[in-house]
Amino acid sequence: CTLDSEVALRVGGDFFFDPQPGDSPVNLVLIAGGVGINPLFSILLHIADLHGCQESKGNRHKLGTAKLYYSAKNTSELLFKKNILGLMKAFPGKITCCFHVTQQRSQICKELQPHVTGK
Repeated sequence: CTLDSEVALRVGGDFFFDPQPGDSPVNLVLIAGGVGINPLFSILLHIADLHGCQESKGNRHKLGTAKLYYSAKNTSELLFKKNILGLMKAFPGKITCCFHVTQQRSQICKELQPHVTGK
């Protein structure tokens, strides 16, 4: 987003991402904290599946990018972090993530360091 961009937010409740062939591409910003990552991780997996089908030319979906912002007390509480890193590696520039930790006391592993902000 840029300054003065219009965004839509949804907090809680039942939600999903189910783009249909022919829909205009959308860029998603997903924001999660702690175990709130569960439904958003499912959305990321769905996006990865659609990107994978698109790359094999068997998919008419037009996809934008997905950016995940995910916060926890420390990196050990970041659920699915290795899976998320794998998705970012498999779909560079299409799926990205920024982890934020609020109470990390130990050294952050080198694999996560480029993607972690916070203490």
